[in-house]
Amino acid sequence: MKRILDEALIYEILSVVEEIPEGKVATYGQIARLIGREKNARLVGKVLSMSEFYGSYPCHRVVNHNGRLAPSWAEQKLLLEEEEVPMKDDTHVDLALCRWDC
Repeated sequence: MKRILDEALIYEILSVVEEIPEGKVATYGQIARLIGREKNARLVGKVLSMSEFYGSYPCHRVVNHNGRLAPSWAEQKLLLEEEEVPMKDDTHVDLALCRWDC
């Protein structure tokens, strides 16, 4: 039996994502720590993959711990470039320059 995610938890994650300022990025782990679930970075990724069902959120501002973009989401790079987020290469943001200090 699959476990259904609690909607309160989903909105808690999405509310943190909503706070990431334009031109900055956060990591999945950073968001997990902010909601008090520091070992649940994958859960954050799962919720973000379903975010379209809950409204419009700036999920493109979330990357992995190395700054890597989501491999199956080509639009993410374009959205970040529109916000002038500095890139290290084609698939990584420069976390040293654009990590959100929350």
